[in-house]
Amino acid sequence: MRSKIEKELHIKDRTFIEKVLTYFIREEVTKAGFQKVVVGISGGVDSALTAFLAVKALGKENVIGLSMPYRTSSRSSIEDARLVAEVLEIEFHEIEITPQIDAYFRLFPDADNVRRGNKMARERMSILYDFAHWKRALVIGTSNKSELLIGYSTRWGDSAHDINPIGDLYKTQVWEMAEFVGVPERIVKKKPSADLWPGQTDEGEIGLSYKMLDQILLGYVDLRLRREELVEIGFDPKVVDRVLTMVRNSQYKRKLPIICKIAQRTVDKDFLYLRDWGL
Repeated sequence: MRSKIEKELHIKDRTFIEKVLTYFIREEVTKAGFQKVVVGISGGVDSALTAFLAVKALGKENVIGLSMPYRTSSRSSIEDARLVAEVLEIEFHEIEITPQIDAYFRLFPDADNVRRGNKMARERMSILYDFAHWKRALVIGTSNKSELLIGYSTRWGDSAHDINPIGDLYKTQVWEMAEFVGVPERIVKKKPSADLWPGQTDEGEIGLSYKMLDQILLGYVDLRLRREELVEIGFDPKVVDRVLTMVRNSQYKRKLPIICKIAQRTVDKDFLYLRDWGL
């Protein structure tokens, strides 16, 4: 079963998956009445893959990339964001978010790194939606399945979007697809980091490698294995418990805000129509 999980994580037909993802982008953008998308390009592999797919789906003239560094952002992240835009030849804006972030935290000088990181993520999304309004575009998401399942994202920050083409790809699958579509090797090979503070890495903060995380998640979510079965096939019980706890504790992040029902028809409960209803 362990070998089956490893095999399931490997994308067998990358050409087909690329076609599915690009069709999804084109279909969802156009049927909502738009032509353009805005994407936050961080210099990491997730946003790079998303930008590459968007260009293939809509053409470079319809993709707008934004890099939004903070004063502690690594030089490599900034340079890699620029590299993605240069390779794709898309409209690109670099907007420094240091002034507004520092102005806010002057009121709260003792705020910890997580609080500051959350504020940065939400500020970046605020800018993306401002550009989306200005450019008449949709915001395209860059969160992968691994992040979404364990809650490794900021609500109304990096987890916000209008459409998300890579949200059903585990991080290890993102690396495979990024390599396949031509994302520069230095971005594909770099150590994953949200770059929230100097020296921060995703795997260090999560507490285990993406390879191990993705195997447990795929077994639990896609193959519907119980905790006992995951342990039985060789996964460390403490690691399994940690991962499943993260999945359960972040369920609220994956749901729309709950509305108290008091009327006959309630938004998102009984008043249900397709996303492109009325267009």
